Amino acid sequence: MTNQVDEETPLLPSQQIKDAPTPLPWFQFSIVLLLQLAEPLTSQVIHPFAPELIRDIGITHGNNRKVGYYVGMMQSTFFVAEALMVLHWSRISDNVGRKPVILTGLFGLSLSMYCFGLSRTFWGLLLSRSLNGALNGNIGVIKSMLMELTNTSNIARAYVYLPLTWSTGTTLGPMIGGSLSRPAERFPKLFGGNNFLKKYPYFLPCAISATYSALIWLLAFLFLKETVKRPIPILQYIGLVKEKDKKKSQNDIDNHEGACAASGRANCSSNDERPLPLRSLLVPKIILVAGNYALISLVDIAYCSIRPVFLSTPIEDGGLGLSAPQIGNVMSVIGVVNAVIQIFLFAALHDRWGSKKTFMIGVSAALPAFILYPVINFFARSQGFSALVWIVVAFQILFGVTINFAYGAIFIFISGVSPNRASLGAINGLCQVTVSIMRAIGPATANSLYSLSIDQGYLGGNLVYYVLGGSVVLVLYFSSLLPHNVQR
Repeated sequence: MTNQVDEETPLLPSQQIKDAPTPLPWFQFSIVLLLQLAEPLTSQVIHPFAPELIRDIGITHGNNRKVGYYVGMMQSTFFVAEALMVLHWSRISDNVGRKPVILTGLFGLSLSMYCFGLSRTFWGLLLSRSLNGALNGNIGVIKSMLMELTNTSNIARAYVYLPLTWSTGTTLGPMIGGSLSRPAERFPKLFGGNNFLKKYPYFLPCAISATYSALIWLLAFLFLKETVKRPIPILQYIGLVKEKDKKKSQNDIDNHEGACAASGRANCSSNDERPLPLRSLLVPKIILVAGNYALISLVDIAYCSIRPVFLSTPIEDGGLGLSAPQIGNVMSVIGVVNAVIQIFLFAALHDRWGSKKTFMIGVSAALPAFILYPVINFFARSQGFSALVWIVVAFQILFGVTINFAYGAIFIFISGVSPNRASLGAINGLCQVTVSIMRAIGPATANSLYSLSIDQGYLGGNLVYYVLGGSVVLVLYFSSLLPHNVQR
């Protein structure tokens, strides 16, 4: 009897049948990881100097307490544009293939970062970030490609490397942004005579990240292989060329299915498998997973967006009063610690506790991470930059990177609830829409609440941490509704 696949059929089979570990396709897998690196590198490079940039363009009119409003607005603009476009890019990739969409996204990423470095007005910054978000549909498409390169036996091992890639980007990005902003002032012997870099003091770090995206575009163009089985030609998809009368050979289909059965691959899909309509994907189990993904993203982006503003805010106003290079160093340390913890702990923790408990551990870590913000400021006020302050900062870093466990777990949930391989792009795109909406809300809301708390002195300037701590409790409740097992 043939197996029937519909929108209620899980992509991954029951965990009762254990697959023998399948080797990862390392060459293609490595290219995908390098593609993934472009996202955190270009997004994190601006964080160390973003507060300083906002002050320099004069939008705050000298009121440093309003910096958080504009930094949050600038960060949120990217995610608003991404939320409007990411589902369309992901669904397009289900039809025309992953590679054309990825190449388009890399081009947009590179172009927007060059534009950001040349922007001298707040509206120019917003336009550059909007262009970045609108053209970059890669975040969902790359995850779909990664799922297509793996199966049930090696998917958890593969997801160990996603946080590693993100950590590398979050290490190098702040390091580049913090050390190379204002190069004419910091390195007068090298750049002191360069009038261009004096006029555009933040162009150099933006150009480095943009150039990486351009180089990785070339690598993808030359060596990346398509993972969609039967992509539609782009000109045919947009209606410029009529579909040719193509009859599928039943022998080809039988041979393909026979090869799949012989290889024992759980993720091997039929050549005639096609993307399902969007309405077929709006089932409770997918909505529940997408909702939890969105909520943990809201918590995480709120924590991360407050961090550079908190680190740059003077101690007397509730922060830590660090310079841009110091902020870059702190964020680079966070990236290194994150990479080490993810590599050595995530797969073992997931194998022992499963996806649900791993996800809840990641969510729970956000609560002490938020609580330690005012604790750090309290010790800095009373003791200055003592050893105790840096010990507390180290504990916050550990809790902060533990949040990322939730991402690896939820990605495995997404793969588990996908109805077929041909709909992976749509599933990831649908999830990414909800995530992008939350990430658009998160930075502006969190940083505005941060500035409001300090400016008005609500709850001793700590209102923002009470509100965000309450949001963590809400996410824990919804995470408890996830199934214990990813597969049915």
